[in-house]
Amino acid sequence: MGSMEITEATWERLLALRKGTADLASTDAAYDLYSPIAGARGQFVLAQVGQSLDGRIATPSGDARNVSGPDGLAHLHRCRALVDAVIVGVGTVRADDPRLSVRMVRGPAPVRVVVDCHAVLDGSESLFHDGGAPVVVFRSASARGRPLPTAEVIDLQAKACGLDPRDILDALARRNLHRILVEGGARTIARFIDANLVDRLHVAISPIIIGSGPSGIMLPPIDRLTCAHRPATEVYNLGSDILFDCRLERQRASDRQGQEVRMANHA
Repeated sequence: MGSMEITEATWERLLALRKGTADLASTDAAYDLYSPIAGARGQFVLAQVGQSLDGRIATPSGDARNVSGPDGLAHLHRCRALVDAVIVGVGTVRADDPRLSVRMVRGPAPVRVVVDCHAVLDGSESLFHDGGAPVVVFRSASARGRPLPTAEVIDLQAKACGLDPRDILDALARRNLHRILVEGGARTIARFIDANLVDRLHVAISPIIIGSGPSGIMLPPIDRLTCAHRPATEVYNLGSDILFDCRLERQRASDRQGQEVRMANHA
């Protein structure tokens, strides 16, 4: 397990790598962790989960504040600063009213994307009024929702299980948003993993035990452990949290022509 301490010099290199103005290699653990995100060219999807020792991301009542420790939160903000857009599901917006901004580190704020298949957002949510980064909302073309101030609303044709993650990524790519962070909630992350669209999965574990509540990732059930995901993984000591950096086998566009994605949960 690598102990990771990020210096200002390394962060400068990573921000330069993100902009494509430098390709300065480094040998420290922080560069190894973040350079695949910052240096990605073309579509790259990172999913991030912050959870307790017993795999929970919130209490049964939905309280998700402070599940991650301070170093886990700083890591999340670094990831936001290195991507073009951050995606959350509507459940996360309704439960947490997040800002999805970059506050704990220096760097640009990503475009904020909400998957709201059934158009339940009413425009009162904070991210529509905080003057932050642009907001994009995906809805089903058949949904009838209220106008959302300051947001770009994109209507997609829903499939049998809701909005297709591939259609979401394609729509973002047409807007020059290629490096994507899928931040929550558990169902939204699971849909992208189940569709084989995630390049890296970061699981940050904080040393607390919640005891009950929603789990970090909710994939369809399997019968045998031979069917489980077993990604190549590097482990980093962030300080207050332990991070598992998992390489998933992503399905590329050329590999999925004519295929219908199997999705576990509605968006």
